[in-house]
Amino acid sequence: MDVQIDITKSKLETESLLLRPWIESDVNDFYEYASVEGVGEMAGWEHHDSIEVSKKILQSFITGKDVFAIEYKENRKVIGSLGFHYSWANDDPKYKDLKLKEIGYVLSKTYWGQGLMTEAVKKVIHFCSDKYTLDALTIGHFSENNRSKRVIEKCGFKFVKQSEHYAKQLQKTFIKMEYILPLSSSICSE
Repeated sequence: MDVQIDITKSKLETESLLLRPWIESDVNDFYEYASVEGVGEMAGWEHHDSIEVSKKILQSFITGKDVFAIEYKENRKVIGSLGFHYSWANDDPKYKDLKLKEIGYVLSKTYWGQGLMTEAVKKVIHFCSDKYTLDALTIGHFSENNRSKRVIEKCGFKFVKQSEHYAKQLQKTFIKMEYILPLSSSICSE
């Protein structure tokens, strides 16, 4: 079952990062990483071609209350996002009675390969387990996105299935690899 998550009063801190709600003044940092070709495309959306696109999406993050800005503590820049979405597992009879959320993330290309997204995802796993007492988190990546695959595996998610995903913005169908991470002891043995 889908669970509403409101991050507006939440701040999560790791060694290198601050995960916090978005604010309007983040727009330049957001545009800086979201306008780079190849960043959004790995998540199924087109890179931003104008700051107006970034402003519009930033507003949806603020009003949606379910996407963290990922701020790099060393330079105080927003370098990515990590959000909560409706999970594919909500439509699977095997998981229909579980409290679930899917997480998705994007990171600035400048910061790829430094372990920062793994750090952020691990912190969010604890947040979801402690604050929202979710039974499980799900996550996915397109089959060719090996960077995301490594983050997902390092964070302990287990592969469940492969599916097709149509990315409307890109007008392209991708093979999506879907994973689950049990957070409650009642489903850890499945």
